[in-house]
Amino acid sequence: MRRGELYRVAHPSGDPKRFRMFVVSRQGLIDSRHATLICAPVYSAFDGLSTQVPVGIAEGLKHESSIHCDAIASLDRRTLTHFIGTLSGAKLRAVDEALRVAVGLAED
Repeated sequence: MRRGELYRVAHPSGDPKRFRMFVVSRQGLIDSRHATLICAPVYSAFDGLSTQVPVGIAEGLKHESSIHCDAIASLDRRTLTHFIGTLSGAKLRAVDEALRVAVGLAED
Protein backbone atom coordinates (compact mmCIF):
# COMPACT_ATOMS: atom_id res chain seq x y z
CA MET A 1 0.00 0.00 0.00
CA ARG A 2 1.32 3.43 -1.00
CA ARG A 3 0.28 7.04 -0.57
CA GLY A 4 -1.93 8.16 -3.46
CA GLU A 5 -3.55 4.79 -4.07
CA LEU A 6 -7.33 4.57 -4.42
CA TYR A 7 -9.32 1.89 -2.62
CA ARG A 8 -13.00 1.02 -2.55
CA VAL A 9 -14.27 0.66 1.03
CA ALA A 10 -17.46 -1.25 1.85
CA HIS A 11 -19.88 0.49 4.23
CA PRO A 12 -17.68 3.35 5.44
CA SER A 13 -18.77 4.60 8.85
CA GLY A 14 -21.60 7.12 8.68
CA ASP A 15 -21.79 7.02 4.87
CA PRO A 16 -25.16 6.21 3.26
CA LYS A 17 -23.50 4.54 0.24
CA ARG A 18 -22.66 0.84 0.16
CA PHE A 19 -19.17 1.65 -1.16
CA ARG A 20 -16.99 4.75 -1.21
CA MET A 21 -13.60 5.30 -2.82
CA PHE A 22 -10.81 6.71 -0.66
CA VAL A 23 -7.29 7.97 -1.34
CA VAL A 24 -4.59 7.03 1.16
CA SER A 25 -2.91 10.29 2.10
CA ARG A 26 -0.02 9.70 4.52
CA GLN A 27 2.84 7.29 3.88
CA GLY A 28 4.20 7.57 7.44
CA LEU A 29 1.08 5.91 8.85
CA ILE A 30 1.07 3.26 6.12
CA ASP A 31 4.62 2.27 7.06
CA SER A 32 3.83 2.24 10.78
CA ARG A 33 1.95 -0.28 12.92
CA HIS A 34 -1.04 2.04 13.38
CA ALA A 35 -4.36 0.35 12.69
CA THR A 36 -5.88 3.46 11.15
CA LEU A 37 -4.89 5.49 8.11
CA ILE A 38 -5.78 9.04 7.09
CA CYS A 39 -7.76 8.97 3.86
CA ALA A 40 -9.71 11.41 1.70
CA PRO A 41 -13.06 10.35 0.23
CA VAL A 42 -13.97 10.43 -3.45
CA TYR A 43 -17.39 11.78 -4.43
CA SER A 44 -19.08 11.97 -7.83
CA ALA A 45 -19.77 15.68 -7.25
CA PHE A 46 -17.20 18.33 -8.15
CA ASP A 47 -18.06 21.83 -6.99
CA GLY A 48 -14.82 23.48 -8.09
CA LEU A 49 -13.66 24.14 -4.53
CA SER A 50 -9.94 24.50 -3.84
CA THR A 51 -10.23 21.55 -1.44
CA GLN A 52 -11.41 19.22 -4.23
CA VAL A 53 -9.24 17.45 -6.79
CA PRO A 54 -10.87 16.11 -9.97
CA VAL A 55 -10.19 12.45 -10.78
CA GLY A 56 -11.70 9.94 -13.18
CA ILE A 57 -11.06 7.16 -15.65
CA ALA A 58 -7.30 7.85 -15.81
CA GLU A 59 -7.10 6.95 -12.10
CA GLY A 60 -9.15 3.75 -12.46
CA LEU A 61 -12.60 5.14 -11.67
CA LYS A 62 -15.73 4.45 -13.73
CA HIS A 63 -16.68 8.13 -14.08
CA GLU A 64 -15.48 11.65 -13.36
CA SER A 65 -15.35 12.36 -9.64
CA SER A 66 -13.37 14.40 -7.13
CA ILE A 67 -11.30 13.85 -4.02
CA HIS A 68 -12.72 15.91 -1.15
CA CYS A 69 -9.78 16.90 1.02
CA ASP A 70 -12.04 18.82 3.40
CA ALA A 71 -13.66 15.53 4.49
CA ILE A 72 -10.61 13.46 5.49
CA ALA A 73 -11.27 10.42 7.66
CA SER A 74 -9.37 7.85 9.68
CA LEU A 75 -10.08 4.36 8.37
CA ASP A 76 -9.04 0.97 9.64
CA ARG A 77 -6.38 -0.25 7.22
CA ARG A 78 -8.15 -3.63 7.02
CA THR A 79 -11.05 -1.96 5.18
CA LEU A 80 -8.76 -0.87 2.33
CA THR A 81 -8.85 -4.13 0.41
CA HIS A 82 -10.22 -3.33 -3.07
CA PHE A 83 -7.41 -1.54 -4.96
CA ILE A 84 -8.74 0.70 -7.76
CA GLY A 85 -5.81 2.73 -9.07
CA THR A 86 -3.02 5.19 -8.34
CA LEU A 87 -2.84 8.96 -8.62
CA SER A 88 -0.25 10.49 -10.92
CA GLY A 89 2.46 12.71 -9.46
CA ALA A 90 0.58 15.80 -10.65
CA LYS A 91 -2.67 14.65 -9.00
CA LEU A 92 -0.84 13.83 -5.79
CA ARG A 93 0.65 17.35 -5.74
CA ALA A 94 -2.87 18.72 -6.28
CA VAL A 95 -4.05 16.64 -3.29
CA ASP A 96 -1.18 18.08 -1.22
CA GLU A 97 -2.30 21.61 -2.07
CA ALA A 98 -5.98 20.81 -1.41
CA LEU A 99 -5.07 19.34 1.99
CA ARG A 100 -3.06 22.50 2.80
CA VAL A 101 -6.09 24.64 1.98
CA ALA A 102 -8.46 22.34 3.90
CA VAL A 103 -6.48 22.65 7.14
CA GLY A 104 -5.50 26.29 6.66
CA LEU A 105 -1.73 25.89 6.19
CA ALA A 106 0.25 28.51 4.28
CA GLU A 107 2.18 27.48 1.19
CA ASP A 108 5.91 26.75 1.55
